[in-house]
Amino acid sequence: MLSLQKHFVPNLTIGAPVIESLRKHTKAYLDCHLMVTNPLDYVEPLAKAGASGFTFHVEASKNDWKELIQKIKSHGMRPGVSLKPGTPIEEVFPLVEAENPVVMVLVMTVEPGFGGQKFMPEMMDKVRMLRKKYPSLDIEVDGGLGPSTIEVAASAGANCIVAGSSVFGAPEPAQVISLLRNSVEKAQQQTLIQ
Repeated sequence: MLSLQKHFVPNLTIGAPVIESLRKHTKAYLDCHLMVTNPLDYVEPLAKAGASGFTFHVEASKNDWKELIQKIKSHGMRPGVSLKPGTPIEEVFPLVEAENPVVMVLVMTVEPGFGGQKFMPEMMDKVRMLRKKYPSLDIEVDGGLGPSTIEVAASAGANCIVAGSSVFGAPEPAQVISLLRNSVEKAQQQTLIQ
């Protein structure tokens, strides 16, 4: 997951040139999370660069989300919507229930903008609500995820995990990735059994 940031949060931007460079070396899913006030401006450049997913913030797209979703899909990317911790979960319901819906909701589990923040477990109520209301929806969590927090996120219903500091700061990143993946898979299997 790559974050593009401009105006929405005070941090550096990773743009289309980086996506384009990465795409030359991988067929992996490149999930772009845009923390910008004008996400429509980034759809075409990111699509041309090779982005797979395009996640925008509901807070920045209240008036043009229908057009944004359509444009994302017409450029061959999967649309997702994100919300900050202080935003009520109900604000994403219309985007999930629309005739032309998003396919993923990203629940921020820290305030967006900087890595290494502490996981906010109270955000799991949002994840549980989404999972109950939309059983097949992809639900992503981002912020403070790692070996000590993955179980609570996975058991709440998150099936897509963004982990930065816990992976890149680990002596054995592959082991952390495996642990995170296994925790999500185990939680999904337990849900199927119930």
